Amino acid sequence: MRKLSELRKRIDRIDEQLLQLLNERAELAKQIGEIKSRDEKPFFSPEREQMIYRRLQQLNRGPLTQEQIVGIFREIISISRALEKAPTVAYWGPEGTYTHAAALKCFGRAAHFTPFESIADVFAAVEQSNVDYGVVPVENSLAGVVPETLDMFPLTNARICAEVYVSIAHHLLARARNLNQVVRVYSGPQPLQQCRRWLRLHLPAAEIIETVPTARAVKFAAEDPNGAAIGNALASELYGVPILCEHIEDNPHNRTRFLVIGYNEPAPTGNDKTSLVMTLRNRPGELYHALGAFHKYGVNLTMIESRPNPRGMFEYLFYIDLQGHRQDETVKKALEELDRFAREVVLLGSYPAAE
Repeated sequence: MRKLSELRKRIDRIDEQLLQLLNERAELAKQIGEIKSRDEKPFFSPEREQMIYRRLQQLNRGPLTQEQIVGIFREIISISRALEKAPTVAYWGPEGTYTHAAALKCFGRAAHFTPFESIADVFAAVEQSNVDYGVVPVENSLAGVVPETLDMFPLTNARICAEVYVSIAHHLLARARNLNQVVRVYSGPQPLQQCRRWLRLHLPAAEIIETVPTARAVKFAAEDPNGAAIGNALASELYGVPILCEHIEDNPHNRTRFLVIGYNEPAPTGNDKTSLVMTLRNRPGELYHALGAFHKYGVNLTMIESRPNPRGMFEYLFYIDLQGHRQDETVKKALEELDRFAREVVLLGSYPAAE
């Protein structure tokens, strides 16, 4: 007991030091906020935050994991940012969706969040300056791209200023004490598809009720003593529905990439992405020549997707993600070469690549 008491006294002394240092950091953040406000610079700097996380991860020697270090400092940065100016953030809601989780992962809990009913509404909120930033899904490792997001870029002047990845972990949420009490399962169509094998094995007789969006399924389960919902940990926390079974997804290697849209222009960090959209003339070999510009200068493409052009009948836009910042010399040369072959090239943003 004497040793326990001594260890707790040491923790108390460390807590006092942490408190002093956190307040010192907060005071510096307020001074930075005053400079940013005077110079009309954005309060959200994803490039600076990524550099902080990477530096701390390099310095970390444990026992805290790299993920825990980022989680702790995300909230410290979020609170410090709020002392400068808490950003307003729109996301595809309602509360408890994976897009909500992505927004929290990017901005921390000190930001002001507003759910919107559609991806188009999120873009409109940003473009009309009702919020500072918006968070929308763009691609899933299993289901592919989210066309509703890609199709908004030709219709808006909002740009990409950050990205974030969220691992998709589905849980069975229920007030029931065991699986024998579960008669109904509420779920959105995509989570349902990703958990079918588990449901056939563990709840073969349960009635499946498709519910859109997924977060609404958790609301139904909260009011149904014999109901359960497929949801995430955030929805469990927000709606007070316990997790009955964890990780019921059939494929554990499932992630969704989300974009942060706004009007920032992040500076290069050395580990960046650039997104663009281009149109081509309807001639043989045009796509081949256009993509050759990236090969010529050694620029790696991480995504290419074609979508119908809303401004032309049976014409297509090509969305491209590439590694590097538009200020990088190789990327600049590749884009200059691309201009020789593409009818139009629109840069959607250069931003820090998420881990």
